[in-house]
Amino acid sequence: MAMKQVACSAIKAVTNSGSSSLLTRQLHASPGSKKIVGVFYKANEYFTKNPNFVGCVEGALGLRQWLESKGHQYIVTDDKDGADCELDKHIPDLHVLISTPFHPAYVTAERIKKAKNLQLLLTAGIGSDHVDLKAAAEAGLTVAEVTGSNVVSVAEDELMRILILVRNFLPGYHQVITGDWNVAGIAYRAYDLEGKMVGTIGAGRIGKLLLQRLKPFNCNLLYHDRVKIDPELEKQTGAKFEEDLDAMLPKCDIIVVNTPLTEKTRGMFNKDRIAKMKKGVLIVNNARGAIMDTQAVVDACSSGHIAGYSGDVWFPQPAPKDHPWRYMPNQAMTPHISGTTIDAQLRYAAGVKDMLERYFKGEEFPAQNYIVKEGELAPQYR
Repeated sequence: MAMKQVACSAIKAVTNSGSSSLLTRQLHASPGSKKIVGVFYKANEYFTKNPNFVGCVEGALGLRQWLESKGHQYIVTDDKDGADCELDKHIPDLHVLISTPFHPAYVTAERIKKAKNLQLLLTAGIGSDHVDLKAAAEAGLTVAEVTGSNVVSVAEDELMRILILVRNFLPGYHQVITGDWNVAGIAYRAYDLEGKMVGTIGAGRIGKLLLQRLKPFNCNLLYHDRVKIDPELEKQTGAKFEEDLDAMLPKCDIIVVNTPLTEKTRGMFNKDRIAKMKKGVLIVNNARGAIMDTQAVVDACSSGHIAGYSGDVWFPQPAPKDHPWRYMPNQAMTPHISGTTIDAQLRYAAGVKDMLERYFKGEEFPAQNYIVKEGELAPQYR
């Protein structure tokens, strides 16, 4: 029955659009062996150090035995870029592509066009902006992610980064490992978090958790989003809604970026917008690197307008060795790690398995997991 409904909806869509691509993609969701490709980072020697390390090539999300026992072909690689990469060898005949935000396989319109059998793009984690969502929608593909799988992990990481920047932690750590002892070199720009104005740009699942975790520090909390959060949560956290982002920015001692990367948010923090912030502002960005204008951040850190910048997201990823954020002053950057704790890996691996099971049976995914469904983008990506 489910397969019949899918076929009918596809025929209806083609009738309305005059295109055959949607019909082809939808009708391929049929029983039989599937070719599934996973793109993850390599763990190398670290894989043997933790049996729950499933988010890497070697761990393969713990899906290999299960998939192969059902007759499916499961190929896992970290080789995703450049001419003749391993991923491109499998693009023409794969049915499902699984990737992560931590080692993203950039699914371009060109790759989608070549992937004649592709039906399903799954993100093991949260954030599907590595996919050309418009091209995926036009091709009739389904794009889904494991919504909620690593929100706790990212919110905890953001709180840690706020404290690292506020307390000027990194120079002290560097003194220890280099054999130095200069208290003044740290204390002159170390502060308490209590009483500071913290604003989150985006108050979705991660932003809400961050607000709750900041409440015990007695901060003043602001948030900017498309919609207001639940009044009870506003009351609980004391967070105040700011409809106008540019009006909120000058009020904040600390700004945390929690908005998805869309065409509207790409490059939204350019030179002009950064100039509206307080001199000495601290910025935490675990959302997406491309939300920031790369050079504008470097210039503001160099001038001291941004007193500290911390995050784990870059553009592109992995970041090249000459990426200027590696070398700008007062940064506390890491590789993209906030959402790939072992606990998060187990959650998003389980979520991927659940969606694959549903896919094989022709069943719907949990509604919140869809990023592209039947040609429509999820609201946060519009």
